[in-house]
Amino acid sequence: MGKNTTVNEELLKDDLYQAVNGEWLKTAVIPADKATTGGFADLSDKIEETLMADFQAMLDLKVTPDTPEMAEFIKYYHLASDFTTRDQAGFEPAKKYLDQVLALKDLKQWQEKLPELFLAGYDSPVVLYVSPDMKDTKHYALHADVPSLFLPDKTYYTKDNEQAQALLQVLQQMLTELFKKAGYADDFSQKTIAQALAYDAKLAPFQKDSTERADYVKSYNKYSFSDFEKFSTHLDFSQIVTGLVGEVPEKVIVTEPKYFEALDQLVNPENFAELRSWLFVKTMLDLTGFLSDEIRVLGGTYSRALSGSKEAMKPQKAAYYLASNQYSQVVGLYYAHKYFGKKAKADVYQMVEKMIAVYKKRLQENTWLSENTRKKAIVKLDALGINVGYPDKLDPLYQKYKVDPKLNLVDNAVNFTKIAMKRHYERLHEEVDRTRWEMPAHMVNAYYHPSFNVIVFPAAILQAPFYSLTQSSSANYGGIGAVIAHEISHAFDNNGAQFDEHGNLFNWWTEDDLTHFQNLAQEMIAQFDGLETTAGPVNGKLVVSENIADAGGLSCALEAAKSEPDADLREFFINWARIWGLKSSPEREKLLLAIDVHAPHVLRANIQPRNLADFYTVFGVKPGDGMYLAPEKRIHIW
Repeated sequence: MGKNTTVNEELLKDDLYQAVNGEWLKTAVIPADKATTGGFADLSDKIEETLMADFQAMLDLKVTPDTPEMAEFIKYYHLASDFTTRDQAGFEPAKKYLDQVLALKDLKQWQEKLPELFLAGYDSPVVLYVSPDMKDTKHYALHADVPSLFLPDKTYYTKDNEQAQALLQVLQQMLTELFKKAGYADDFSQKTIAQALAYDAKLAPFQKDSTERADYVKSYNKYSFSDFEKFSTHLDFSQIVTGLVGEVPEKVIVTEPKYFEALDQLVNPENFAELRSWLFVKTMLDLTGFLSDEIRVLGGTYSRALSGSKEAMKPQKAAYYLASNQYSQVVGLYYAHKYFGKKAKADVYQMVEKMIAVYKKRLQENTWLSENTRKKAIVKLDALGINVGYPDKLDPLYQKYKVDPKLNLVDNAVNFTKIAMKRHYERLHEEVDRTRWEMPAHMVNAYYHPSFNVIVFPAAILQAPFYSLTQSSSANYGGIGAVIAHEISHAFDNNGAQFDEHGNLFNWWTEDDLTHFQNLAQEMIAQFDGLETTAGPVNGKLVVSENIADAGGLSCALEAAKSEPDADLREFFINWARIWGLKSSPEREKLLLAIDVHAPHVLRANIQPRNLADFYTVFGVKPGDGMYLAPEKRIHIW
């Protein structure tokens, strides 16, 4: 994206995205092992290149790791990189884990072993995990969730979905070849694959689709444990849960009650053979990335069909991702300490404080909120936590990840999973640790956590084109400033607005204010719904929360940019369009249109500026121009 500096002046009034990114798009090439290039993806690629070079020097013993955790990471990376050993072992390291599934005789035996299977990371048609209680975020609660399906979303399971048929064909073909490589007989393979796919298709109708899940407040459905047990006449939840957390909790939060109401149809002695086949296939797919290079490449065929990546990653790069995913916070802290300066951290922190001040001013001057709601919104804003760059300390969990050189890569990975899962379930009995980061510092992203009321900006995103000490303040506000304000806006989007300053799910709105806000959200849905893209029409309801955050983010960042002595609003809007410059495979665009809560990047660049009066003044946009939107159609929420 560094070369992306040519702006087509003639196009600015008709298509901001093309005016800024068009020249670059003509020559941009998507790496063969990726599905995108540009924007966020370019930064990720640069970090990958930098860290791979640094860690190679450690593998070659030219550089000594500076912490015990880093030393263990390098040991694990060495195991992952040793394809000579991996290739010689072939499928063998996975066999004992697959055999454990095959050894399950019936539903009763599977249920008895479920705690042990959960702790080893096996899949299950019932998912149990620990997370903060949305209505009491100081404490954790046990949650019951649904499993992931083979296809990306429930909507793919409808009879007329052509894309699904093509994907299932790829999956079936890939599984057939994997079973062959593993040495299983044809009849066993065909039967197991058919049963697994049939079982998966049974689970789909009772799950929510991506649009329903986007309204994540509806995932809070509290049941007493005795009521939760009534969902199944075949499973002894008391025994399963006690095996995981040591006792029966008072309550369970159920994310999708409709699914659990159907549990007896889905998990029963009669369909156990199908369930076991589904479990077998899921286990096999989870393990292929840890085996020989041939099996790793074959096992990624389906995900490449989904994303549109043309080829698998080279072995060393795949090993880097496998190892760094396991030691993500260790790698993140290494990256942040080496490549992210204190000056940049202080500068960005100041920027966040400025954006919060702008937001506060906006709330104080808001004309459609009643005084009571406005005051409560400001209380929430004042309580907002700010995390920039990297966490202050490493999660102690990483001290427990000790590589056993006598064991193969798969066994070490499973041991790590057991350590992580044991720690995960132990948290149920502790107070919530609000200092834990959910993203490592080398990840190019940012987030707002509604239960903690905190915004987090990892070091990796705090670089050009989003942010640079050498860019103008207006360009920085159009980039990272808009991203910062976007995350702040999530505290007041259609989901976030339902949480109070402590992160608890609690309605702090008057009825009239809430109705007015919901009407504005509806307008935002309508503004995007049905907009055509090369991959198909946009689902306005799926992307509403991110669009509310984009609208609030861009508007507040604009106000901050205007307050600077060197304000240049042209630079502001151009950098906004630049950060969304992205080239994607058609497959990825189709997939995201179905499951992603963010609008397509072209629309993020083009639609939001149309809602802002300054955009029209800066570029002289008039009726008849492609970027023009009549004043009465412009949406202002925050």
